[in-house]
Amino acid sequence: MMKQFLSALACLAILSSCAVQKQAQLVKEKDVERIIKTLSADDMQGRGVFTPGIDKAASFIESEFKTIGLKPLAGLSGYRQDFSMNRIVPGPYQVSINGKAVEQQNVFYISDKPSLIWNRSSDVETHYIKANQSFTARYKEIMQLNKPVLVYVDESLFSAFKRFRDHYMDERVVGEFQPTEAVFVLGNEDVVQSFSINLTNTISKAPLFNVTGMIPGKSKANEYVIFSGHYDHLGIIDAVEGDSIANGADDDASGVTAVISLARHYKQLNNNERTLIFVAFTAEEVGGIGSQYFSKQQDPDAVVAMFNIEMIGKESKFGKNAAFITGFEKSDFGQILQKNLEGTEFKFHPDPYPEQNLFYRSDNATLAAQGVPAHTISTDQIDQDKYYHTVNDELSTLDIANITSTIKAIALSSRSIVAGTDTPKRIEKLKE
Repeated sequence: MMKQFLSALACLAILSSCAVQKQAQLVKEKDVERIIKTLSADDMQGRGVFTPGIDKAASFIESEFKTIGLKPLAGLSGYRQDFSMNRIVPGPYQVSINGKAVEQQNVFYISDKPSLIWNRSSDVETHYIKANQSFTARYKEIMQLNKPVLVYVDESLFSAFKRFRDHYMDERVVGEFQPTEAVFVLGNEDVVQSFSINLTNTISKAPLFNVTGMIPGKSKANEYVIFSGHYDHLGIIDAVEGDSIANGADDDASGVTAVISLARHYKQLNNNERTLIFVAFTAEEVGGIGSQYFSKQQDPDAVVAMFNIEMIGKESKFGKNAAFITGFEKSDFGQILQKNLEGTEFKFHPDPYPEQNLFYRSDNATLAAQGVPAHTISTDQIDQDKYYHTVNDELSTLDIANITSTIKAIALSSRSIVAGTDTPKRIEKLKE
């Protein structure tokens, strides 16, 4: 009798293993390569926001969702989730300190107004960031004052100053206008005795769109599991050896490839008890705007889990068949995934880069702040990735087999959450 029982258990284990293998085979490496090759091609122009390239990328993702047979989200007639934000582009500006004109590369400003005209008689406080001080720490202190400020920065802090300038003097996309007014000037004056500042911004409404689709759940249709990645990238940047297209193959065409592949996987299985939402976010690179808008349209209490996928194009620091999960310790999401991978070679690890604060730097952040077990899955060695945000983030630098194995692992590890038999613990909400 015991032998029969053990034999039955062995048969069940074999059947279960066969079912797992069959599921994994639904994700095909050839198709993975086709998708990521298309999204990272030069004709997508780096998928910068407000460019023809990002519209072309969105159209491609829409066509994939349609071919798969996804349904539009409730209330939408198609796969695009349209919205608009405020686009702010710095315009002409003139700054002089103590009667001397300041070169434009030595100025950056933060303002959501069409113009600023300041002089010594204006209600503006002057602050200094000196050579022996941390630029970032002083920046935070000064910005918390919420007052109009002129900040004079010692020339020795050029590198930190330039990082902030590169961010603020590019176009920005914001939801609501903020009252912040700050002008930062790099120079070698001991004391600012007088100043004349004339700044302008061009402000317009900016149309944006996420690409979304869903597979309705069977018995738990009002419970949602989200699979996401962002399809925007940097667009056209400074040329290096004649190449100016930031293709964004790993960041994050690899993640969107996973989203499309997982949509096809679960549509073919057709056994999801919970509703599955698949979303390619826009404007991650300019502040996570797309995911913020999407998240505000959701009831966070109805979202059971979010699998955000960001940069899975290369082998992780843990080697092959391995990825990491940001915020691993914040819920049992990662433990559930690893349980579902028992018997396979793949393993999920906690985030090895806690100092990078990756958990709140990607598109999972808004829903995570509201208590959703929303985590990002990645393989990127962020501390030494020489292709990150460069023109060299191209298909040729990626490991397609690694991408495929990671997608298969996400498919297998998510199955009990999709089936409604596992529910990850909620994350502690961020206090406002």
